[in-house]
Amino acid sequence: MAVLIENLSYTYPDGRNAIKNINAHFEKGKKTAVVGLNGSGKSTLLYHLNGTILPQMGRVNILGEEVSKKTLNSVRKKSGFLFDYPDHQLFLTSVYEDIGFGLKNLGMGRGEVEAAVDRILKKLNIEHLKDYSPYQLSLGQKKICAIAGVLVMEPEIIVCDEPFSGLDSKVKAAFKAILDDFSKEGKTIIFSTHDQDFCYEWADNVYVMNEGELIAGGDAVSIFNNAEVLQRAGIVMPKLARLFGHKNPVPRSVEDALNLL
Repeated sequence: MAVLIENLSYTYPDGRNAIKNINAHFEKGKKTAVVGLNGSGKSTLLYHLNGTILPQMGRVNILGEEVSKKTLNSVRKKSGFLFDYPDHQLFLTSVYEDIGFGLKNLGMGRGEVEAAVDRILKKLNIEHLKDYSPYQLSLGQKKICAIAGVLVMEPEIIVCDEPFSGLDSKVKAAFKAILDDFSKEGKTIIFSTHDQDFCYEWADNVYVMNEGELIAGGDAVSIFNNAEVLQRAGIVMPKLARLFGHKNPVPRSVEDALNLL
């Protein structure tokens, strides 16, 4: 088990109940999506999965370690977080400095930091961006540089809040390839998205949220073919599920669907 959540609730200072009595588990090595309308509690839930928000009520366990103020540094080594807006984690004078920031905070020596940053720049093919200010970059470049700053920490889990929002198809494919490589290493991806078609094709498991509550969870095919759950959450059924949900096996991609025709 990568993440275990028990009876988790959170109320913001303005009195708004963001999430209510959430119980969930995220399997190790799987890609799990959290879906729901804006304001359903997705981001608040994800913020708990690396200690960006600490539990008020209930418990969050990350790879066998309960999240608390005391365990925060340890938890964040295991679980990296990618914000929806990359400007939240790119704030230094160059991409190179931003990517190495987390390692420096861990007290790693300069030589080790530079070697690690050089490796991730090469792996993601963004060496040409290293001396740029983050504010000179496009949104797609910012997102890839932001995830470089997460991957350089070598976490076992990546939590991504709307990782593909605002990206054109080319950058989205490049970003997906980065996450695919991470997944192939047997590591865990937890992400939120409004792109149900992509989620249907790519996610292993899905949790559905509505008004701060977790109303359903299961494998992607089962969830996205459950019209009652989707209607309650205000989510549109993915096109492939709508067209081919009666097939067995159900196609998960356009290529799979074409093979049935």
